[in-house]
Amino acid sequence: MAPSASASTLPGPGELTRQESELRAAFLAEVDKIPGGDRLRRCIQCGTCSGTCPVSYAMDVQPRQIVAYFRAGDLESILRSRTIWICASCYSCTVRCPSGIKVTDLIYGLKRLAIDRDIRMRGLRIHTLSKQFVRLINRYGRNQELKLMMRYMIRQAPLRLFGTIPLGWKLLRTGRLPWRTSRIRGIAGLRKIVAKAQEMEQLTPRERLRPVEEVGYGAVAEKEVVAGGGGAS
Repeated sequence: MAPSASASTLPGPGELTRQESELRAAFLAEVDKIPGGDRLRRCIQCGTCSGTCPVSYAMDVQPRQIVAYFRAGDLESILRSRTIWICASCYSCTVRCPSGIKVTDLIYGLKRLAIDRDIRMRGLRIHTLSKQFVRLINRYGRNQELKLMMRYMIRQAPLRLFGTIPLGWKLLRTGRLPWRTSRIRGIAGLRKIVAKAQEMEQLTPRERLRPVEEVGYGAVAEKEVVAGGGGAS
């Protein structure tokens, strides 16, 4: 009996789907931006990061499992988890990792990837909050809680906005929330710094981790140097 067309497109043992391959390549590009990011492949699965993490009890994917899922070819499960958004950014895992892996920075890379690809857990609304926060920082150089929550509620739960009015009014009356937002001094300089960083990220040749199409402990290949305009001789 001939195999069906759908069955023929399924990945074989040790192979990745097209989507997983694309996610892996994008994640490795984020890893490449982290100094010493190639240490990811040195993980020995000792569990020190999970045992150290003060919020691991609330995570559905433990810090140790992040590397395990990546090696198993299931990066999408990490991106759809709560874990990357629960991280407290305390860097305890990074400080205590015996292999010197920058776990916290890897989680930041996963956050950026999840936002860029619009991959999220069902019902999780942190993406909207994160985007609105960044927009306020770019505009004013600082956060403005009143505008942040209004923008978030309007986009995610407009009907619930009316229920927050009594609490918001109390905070405004007592001075806990500012009515107006002023830009920081030197906002133009901040914007130039951000624009220059984005320019350097795009134009500067750098080493990157080459994604491969297998899973397991060979999932992170050795480095190769990517230089603009040059080819292998």
